[in-house]
Amino acid sequence: MKICVIGPTYPYRGGISHYNTLLCETLKKKHNVKSISFKRLYPSFLYPGENQKDLESKERIKVSSEFSLDSINPVTWLKVFSKIRKEKPDLLILHWWTPFFTPLCFTLSFLIKHLAETKILFVCHNILQHEARFIDRILTKIALKRSDFFVVHSNEDHENLKAILPGAEVKQTVHPTYEVFKFTKISESEAKKGLELKNKVVLHFGFVREYKGLKILIEAMPKVLEKLNVNLLIAGEFWDDKKKYMDIINELRIEREVSIIDKYIPNEDVGLYFSAADLVVLPYISATQSGIIQIAFGFDKPVITTNVGGLPDVVKDGETGFIVPAEDSNALSDAIIRYFEEDREREFEANIKKQKDIFSWDRMVEIIESFCKNI
Repeated sequence: MKICVIGPTYPYRGGISHYNTLLCETLKKKHNVKSISFKRLYPSFLYPGENQKDLESKERIKVSSEFSLDSINPVTWLKVFSKIRKEKPDLLILHWWTPFFTPLCFTLSFLIKHLAETKILFVCHNILQHEARFIDRILTKIALKRSDFFVVHSNEDHENLKAILPGAEVKQTVHPTYEVFKFTKISESEAKKGLELKNKVVLHFGFVREYKGLKILIEAMPKVLEKLNVNLLIAGEFWDDKKKYMDIINELRIEREVSIIDKYIPNEDVGLYFSAADLVVLPYISATQSGIIQIAFGFDKPVITTNVGGLPDVVKDGETGFIVPAEDSNALSDAIIRYFEEDREREFEANIKKQKDIFSWDRMVEIIESFCKNI
């Protein structure tokens, strides 16, 4: 099958870029794939981080892409459409995660639907944003309404899509695992030594944003520290006001037990942090899915997370981690204490390994292929 995939790839940062790269690489095993990425993803004033591009990583997760799209320049959209129309792929795959891309997605899908024979599939990472407004629902419907097929990764996204587009042909599958960060093997003891940590390690990884619930985790730590000798390791660039987190840490007098790495973690260093971790804790206030969980599972690390969005579909409570209510620091601290006091690490790790096939990228490709039997 001839497939065109539009989405960010290296050197762009973040989970969507990693996801798209790994999807393209897996599709290429069986299909003729053309990847079209962005020469400009976001205008700089709309991006909260320091840099949209990963210029630090020595180990690079990348795929051969054509960098021709500009998210705010319609001339580039028309050029890409012209190329698609000329090359006549059987399937166009687009990624959806924010209404910012509504004009681009609407333009491409409208033109392809009326002037080409290519089928359109949207891989939806979030149907609606974490702080969705009424206008976001309208913009999402405008962007997605001309698609032939959809893939979602959570029940919440499935329900939201059906509410917006009742007739949508949609299939739900789990978010595949990121095992790609295992560039070198590093032991837990080596990793802890490299990070100057001596106790059990609770890891919170990824961009720090309010909806990810780091505040709840910090507030849970005093109760945990009454029972256990642990270090809280926070690794990721702050996209939220760092001072308010530091104020809470200081007020609770737990600064000695908290280590903060406030920067984007280069690819080759991801393994260092997850190898050091005894447990990954992601107390999301809202979410549909989490690529960080899939990085953790790629390193066979158990996860404690919350009962929001599709997270309970991925983390099996009492098998591969624990699920707790959102915004409940007491429940979170109790789960962390239970995990260590009951010594569940080996049991949960073994269960994660047993489920690897469920989270494979080959399975994701099979879902995409299932839409296309009559193409």
